[in-house]
Amino acid sequence: MTSQKSMLRGMALLNDGDVNHGTGFTLEERKALGLEGLIPPHVETLDRQMERSLHHIELKPDDLERYIYLNSLVDRNETLFYKVLRSDPARFVPIIYAPTLARACKLFSHIYRRPRGMYITLDMKGRIADVLRNWPESDVRTICVTTGGRILGLGDIGVNGMGIPIGKLQLYTVCGSVPPRSLLPIQLDIGTTNAALRADPLYLGARREPPPIEELDEFVEEFVQAVQDVFPGCCLHFEDWKGTDALRYLAKYRDRVLCYNDDIQGTAAVTLAGLVTALRVKKEKLSEQRYLFLGAGSSGLGTADMLVSAMKLEGLTEEQACERITLMDVDGLLETSRTDLLPEQQRFAKEVAPTTDLLTTIKHTRPTVLIGVSTCGGAFNQAVIKEMATLNERPIIFSLSLPETNVECTAEQAYTWSEGRALFAGGIQFPNVELDGKVFYPGQANNFYIFPGLGLAVYATHPEIITDELIIEAAKSLTDQVDEVALERGRLFPPQTDIIDVSMTSAVRLAEFIFDKGMARVDRPNDIRAWIEKLAYDPHY
Repeated sequence: MTSQKSMLRGMALLNDGDVNHGTGFTLEERKALGLEGLIPPHVETLDRQMERSLHHIELKPDDLERYIYLNSLVDRNETLFYKVLRSDPARFVPIIYAPTLARACKLFSHIYRRPRGMYITLDMKGRIADVLRNWPESDVRTICVTTGGRILGLGDIGVNGMGIPIGKLQLYTVCGSVPPRSLLPIQLDIGTTNAALRADPLYLGARREPPPIEELDEFVEEFVQAVQDVFPGCCLHFEDWKGTDALRYLAKYRDRVLCYNDDIQGTAAVTLAGLVTALRVKKEKLSEQRYLFLGAGSSGLGTADMLVSAMKLEGLTEEQACERITLMDVDGLLETSRTDLLPEQQRFAKEVAPTTDLLTTIKHTRPTVLIGVSTCGGAFNQAVIKEMATLNERPIIFSLSLPETNVECTAEQAYTWSEGRALFAGGIQFPNVELDGKVFYPGQANNFYIFPGLGLAVYATHPEIITDELIIEAAKSLTDQVDEVALERGRLFPPQTDIIDVSMTSAVRLAEFIFDKGMARVDRPNDIRAWIEKLAYDPHY
């Protein structure tokens, strides 16, 4: 605990979730810290406390109530909270993150209990550094920051989006063993375009429209520089910004400061990992595929850019790599006659006739890989899947949109309509599918396979920037952890039950990569794994 918190006694200590042990305080600690008489007399182990918490969780009627309970638990006893979650990450990640977090974010202002992060508003412009110094921890290594502009398929929900950086950083600790005191969730409250929220009497954010781009750019620039001043060497994790903002700020800051955009780079890395694993089944290379994306926002473009980088490593030129990638958005195919394309989209525009029809585009481009990041539920209909299966013996179909109502197709649809030949991954975890006596195990292309391990490696090595090569290495590390038995069962990702070990293995490999490339700002240890395991967080009293 920090020196200030080490001075807490009595009820002040019991009310501070960072340092409270509840019934776990020993008899000697109770005497020394003024706790006698304030808690029941029996001293419990952390495991016994976890048993009680798991019982409480079982009594809750649904996952939203479990989410609320768990967030009250972290307020009371942070160590117990992480002990519970790390006991079964596959069970609890869907509660503290997607899909339950989508419901929680919609209701964030209504179920609000405690801040558990910082809220930086436009009227703090000119003094953001001073505001950041109000945070009680000085050694902040990662900040997850959002504007709430594009949250889990919910659109602009303003300050209600704060649930995302809170949940995301909890996964850094649950899955990646990053010490929680080094993590800071931040909401940049720039207003919201959501008129219904602005009219909600319980809404906790600024009741205004977002500012013009020029004003927003100045605000973000001050924030980024303030972080460098107050928390030197801190990694900025941009999360769920409006698509155009996400692209613009990543391009602006990626070579200037230590930063990362999970919607762009994390999605790209986990998708790339799934593709590489699928191609192990087909015994083919990335550079031999033809890719069609439904969705050309920040996630689609980020993944397309990462594929270009990966194919260049396999020997293609940038032009050759771009030729293999076709994208569609809500207005149709990205082609050269369109005047509404972003600069990031123009490099993928094709000199072909305009069309808004996905099936027509499939017949024309003959893709081997179909990737959905459109949030257009049901877009991969039976005709689409059947055409992909006609063109390919083993079509690769990734339906990555969130939440469940937005998925382009389900795992069952992909397997059934392709007669069991699809290599499939979803953005959510679909149940296993039985077809003609065979069981298929659909994978989930969840970013939590990437950012916790990456976060632990960055926490340990202090690199100056995060490069595309490092992101590609994260993808390779993940796919190398899928064994041949898993491949035979159709798994494209490791089991979620193994996520803590997967993240640790990835962190060690990424740390080695960072040292090998001369990117680290600490001395290289003799035994990197032992060094990282010593730095990693483990909940105990």
